Parts: sequence; structure tokens; C-alpha cells
Amino acid sequence: MTTDAGADAEAAGTGEGRDTGRRPLPPTSWAVLGLLSFEQELSGYDLKKWADWSLSFFYWSPSFSQIYGELKRLEGAGYVTARSVPQATGNRDKRVYSITDAGRAAVREWARGAPVEPPVLKHGVMLRLWLGHLLEPEQARDILREHQAYAEKMGHRAQLDAEGAEGEPSWAYPRLVLRWAERYYEAERKLAEDMLADLDELARERRGGDGTEPGP
Repeated sequence: MTTDAGADAEAAGTGEGRDTGRRPLPPTSWAVLGLLSFEQELSGYDLKKWADWSLSFFYWSPSFSQIYGELKRLEGAGYVTARSVPQATGNRDKRVYSITDAGRAAVREWARGAPVEPPVLKHGVMLRLWLGHLLEPEQARDILREHQAYAEKMGHRAQLDAEGAEGEPSWAYPRLVLRWAERYYEAERKLAEDMLADLDELARERRGGDGTEPGP
């Protein structure tokens, strides 16, 4: 999983996500354009809601400023159009966005032709465990238990969101990805469980003749 800034830098450095007919785009732009490819007019609020519902499990949890920045980029490229919709409540008009034919052709080309690259793993929990010699023994266990709880929560969310997409033909593939996310977070929970067992084994190996475990 790459961050938004990392994705932009990667695209600029390698040419990934380049649309040869227009201009280079980072993968995050393709994510926003992909959300619009389901043939609905969406506001920035809608796009954030949909991203949090689906993309956040495996790629991107955007801020509103990121979404509107990508929409501006895509509109400038001719891949989306925008219009203002009057609000019945009397509030200011809502701006909604639609994908253009050029945008649909571009995101289709990207989805079909972008190189398959390994995901970039940036696992903060493992980085802290890598520095376990600087932790108290119980701190390492607490970190892993917290990660277990997070993975269990995310897996449950992915399960519920996948169930919520049932019966929507246009969301068939996102539903499959949500099921993948559910399995991924279950694997993370199990890996943390295995690591806790590994810590117990390490503690047994390090115990001296007095039966105590040395500190960091």
C-alpha cells in the first residue's frame, strides 16, 4: 500500500500511471477517476464516503483536500466535468462530478495496461518490534495486542461493507476486493498472534539460571 505522497513521487519517477494521450497522472488520480467510472454523478463528499467505504481497506483513506485536488487535476486533463446543483435547503449549490468519455477510456487503458508491481509494505508495528531491544518485554506484547484489535475491527468492517454491496451488480468487483480485505486483516490478526508466541519463545530462550527475563 502506498501513501498519497509516495504514489505521486513514484508516478513522477517511473512513469507509472502515464496516459500517453494526455499527461502523467499518479495512481491516486486513477483511484478517484475509478470511483467516478461507476456512472454516477458524485460530489466531493460522496467520493470521500465511497473511498472510506471501499478504497481505505487496501489503498487510500483520503482527506477532502486530497479529493478536491485530484478532481481539479482530472478536470484540467478533460477526464471529468463538473456542474452545480441547486440545493432544496437553500444552502449553496453542490458541485457534482461526472467522468467523460476520454476519462473512461483513460482509466480503462490504465487498468488494463499498468505494470503489475509488488505492494509497498510500510508496517509501523513491525518497525517498532524490530526495535524490541529498546522496549520493555511487556511493551512489545501490548503493541501486538493493540494491532490484533485493530486488525479484528478492520476485518469486521470489511465483512459488513462486502455484505452491504450484495445485490448491486455494478459493485461486484469492489465486493470481491472487500472480501480480500477481510481475509487480509484476519491474516494480520493471526500473524500478530504468532508473533506473541514467538516473543514467549524468545523469552524462554533468554532466561538465565535464575528464571528471570533480562530487560532491554
